[in-house]
Amino acid sequence: MEEPFALIDRLRRAAALVEQARDGEEGKGKGVPPRLARAQLHEVHALSQESAASGAGFAIGCVLAGAARPTLWLRTEAAERQGGRLHGPGLIAMGLDPAELVVVVVADDAALLRAAADGARCPGLGSVIAEGWGAMRGLDLTASRRLMLAAEASGVMMILLRVGGQVVPSAAATRWSVAPAPSRALAADAPGAPAYDLELLRRRGGPAGARWRVEWNRDTQSFDPAPLSGPRLPLVADRAVAGTPPAPVRGAG
Repeated sequence: MEEPFALIDRLRRAAALVEQARDGEEGKGKGVPPRLARAQLHEVHALSQESAASGAGFAIGCVLAGAARPTLWLRTEAAERQGGRLHGPGLIAMGLDPAELVVVVVADDAALLRAAADGARCPGLGSVIAEGWGAMRGLDLTASRRLMLAAEASGVMMILLRVGGQVVPSAAATRWSVAPAPSRALAADAPGAPAYDLELLRRRGGPAGARWRVEWNRDTQSFDPAPLSGPRLPLVADRAVAGTPPAPVRGAG
């Protein structure tokens, strides 16, 4: 009969191997959020106008990390007025080739959702980003399911980028909250890589509530763990932080 301590040690090693295999299957490195899957609908929420640039940066980072190009970026006229035009040099600095991006400005939320559904049906695209500010009229379970079904059929990564809007029930596979985080200064006080505080508000078929702080690595086209600074809550991958206060927004549906 196996000695008790040897048995316990063997069981611990087996449990560690199972955990490593699970992490590998889901594509999550330690301290790194899971990649957004193609052929799915995802929501990215910037909770305020001040976080709009971070929401956009995270969305395009997910496109680049998933090699989901070319990209159709849809915006409402309200988004163009309130947020200004997309900053081309900033997108190039992240590693996006301008030849792989088409930007279309539409009149309102209804036109945005129609154009997003058309784009999500196009297998020639790698991704569609639909950017709306405030309450997106017409966005409900039916409209979001239409986007999800179109993405599943075509293989397109469909991202709803929402700025300042309340969470509503939807068919999205994942829902994210994004806020800016301090960047690490480089030599000679040069600005560091873009950094983000992330929270996974909803994950269909899996746990939510995990938080990360990451920074964008242009060379590897991926998000890397970012060091914490200041009085911030600890951020961990794949596990809700015990004892932390609730996030300002929670997923519904």
